[in-house]
Amino acid sequence: MELIEQFAPNLYNYFDKFVSSCQATVEMFLKAGVIAFAVGLLLGILLVVTKKGGIAPNALVYQLTNIIVNIFRSIPFLILLIFLIPLTRAVVGTAIGVKGAILPLVFGAVPFYTRQVEVALSGVDAGKVEAARSMGSSVLGLIFRVYLHEAVPELIRVTTVTAISLIGLTTMAGAVGAGGIGSFAINYGQNQNHPDIVNVCVVVLLLVVFALQSLGNLLARRTTNRSLFAHRHDKGEKETL
Repeated sequence: MELIEQFAPNLYNYFDKFVSSCQATVEMFLKAGVIAFAVGLLLGILLVVTKKGGIAPNALVYQLTNIIVNIFRSIPFLILLIFLIPLTRAVVGTAIGVKGAILPLVFGAVPFYTRQVEVALSGVDAGKVEAARSMGSSVLGLIFRVYLHEAVPELIRVTTVTAISLIGLTTMAGAVGAGGIGSFAINYGQNQNHPDIVNVCVVVLLLVVFALQSLGNLLARRTTNRSLFAHRHDKGEKETL
């Protein structure tokens, strides 16, 4: 605290509000993230499975999902926040604060993550899919045992990218009263001409992004090595036979 008082005196005066703002950002990130990643993963799988040439082609489902994802992905997040105010109020009862930010954050993150998942799953070797299909695997079997299993390292990478993007969305949500670090930096830093508060907020966000990227790289690297080992092991068994 003495160090904070020395190098960021204005932050020291509002330290309790800074802590509560960090907690609000974490709450928005976790709640919106869990929902967005679940829905985005489901929609990404749906796009890959139902596309032409997929394991369960369905033109109607594919086109409908594709159009919805494209519409919400093309709307800038700040405009999306304003556009969703009536829906947010109808669903959660308020359009401000952490509670009012969850729904817009989900709508902002899901289209981006859906496309990321679609790309990751589309990179799975088609030969492995056909081999599993020829052995009698069902659609669900192909999804869980082939697509998701083989794409784990890439899914970790795209999830990391989306998580970092979601951190940015939470700070932008602060500009319209959602709370969090973004709101704290604007209200107590920029509006009151306290550059030390803005600087600390920037440093905190940089550290969070660095930690997320490092964790994602570590997990992706470990799962990639395991996948390569499993592939070489299977290849060795086939050569032996």
